[in-house]
Amino acid sequence: MTPQPGFLYIGQTRLEYRWFGLPPNERPTLVFLHEGLGCVSLWRDFPEQLFLQTGCGALVYSRAGYGKSDPAVLPRPVRFMYDEAEILGLILEQTGIEKPILVGHSDGASIALIYAGGPKGSSVCGLILEAPHVFTEPPGLASIAQIREVYRTTDLRQRLARHHGDNTDIAFWGWNDIWLHPEFQAWNIESVLPAITAPMLIIQGEADEYGTWRQVAAIQDQSGVAVETLAIPGCGHSPHREFPDIVLNAMAGFINCFAT
Repeated sequence: MTPQPGFLYIGQTRLEYRWFGLPPNERPTLVFLHEGLGCVSLWRDFPEQLFLQTGCGALVYSRAGYGKSDPAVLPRPVRFMYDEAEILGLILEQTGIEKPILVGHSDGASIALIYAGGPKGSSVCGLILEAPHVFTEPPGLASIAQIREVYRTTDLRQRLARHHGDNTDIAFWGWNDIWLHPEFQAWNIESVLPAITAPMLIIQGEADEYGTWRQVAAIQDQSGVAVETLAIPGCGHSPHREFPDIVLNAMAGFINCFAT
């Protein structure tokens, strides 16, 4: 199928998006929230495949500073994920999505948790979280510091440029600098967890260099709902890219249990 591409305007900021499948008034809508170096194109065909398995339309968008969206102002503030959760709310209003299923990866998963635990979170039908973060961990911060050197000394910048174009340096340094900022070491969003009421699936790679099972356990222990989990042996930080069939089947099975 051919996705419907375009741009959303949040204030004066233009955000790229693609829409797959049904309009939001027919079924819950999958809303994809990308990782700290992600964007629309880096999801590849995964949103379309999940739509085909569930019948739920899918909205995929790039945050400011990523992909073909407008640049972001740097440096990002420590509370930038809370700001992005507010923008998510504006996007849902603008697109008429009243029953979202938030599919978040890494930073996107944390943004999804903040939104679901916030004042408008009761509208969320479900949460699917890949490699979520609710606090910082020293090994994860060490990995983020290491990739800074990889970006400077290898072809990583060129590979990211295929997806981010003129936003490449903004995307990388906007993510890398804030995570390594001294004030960010105390970053913690566990306070939003008790207010979450949506059913939740967490998928975590057992070889994830950016986070451990401690993140999953914290969400399980403190959320207001039962949490389903899937640990994938030998998987790093991007389960849907590394083990697409396993992840697709798990997500589709979870969604099809409650989405009507």
